[in-house]
Amino acid sequence: MKSLFFSMVLLLSVLFFLANVSDAVSCGDVTVKAASCLTFATGKDAKPATACCNGLQQLAGTVRSLDDKKAICRCLKDGVKKFAGVQDKYLSQIPTSCKIKVGFPVSLSVNCDTIK
Repeated sequence: MKSLFFSMVLLLSVLFFLANVSDAVSCGDVTVKAASCLTFATGKDAKPATACCNGLQQLAGTVRSLDDKKAICRCLKDGVKKFAGVQDKYLSQIPTSCKIKVGFPVSLSVNCDTIK
């Protein structure tokens, strides 16, 4: 009877662990979902494209933990460094224009490790 009890506790512990493991957010996914925002972030478009907002809303929907939010921040920050002309004044407008709450300032200088 004791072994059955311990087996059940072990099984429940494993299931609880698996249920709480979140899939890591990949930079590839972030890049694909945010790519259409580039023309606005460089000032070439007057407002973010619908595809930009839809992609970022989908991305926001994948956040399951603080680590996910930090990972997305790092991916976005690293990604924009690859493109000349991205400007903070446009980046900072994207969450408001797309009606997305990101919970941290969208900026080239944001420290992703301090996001809460």
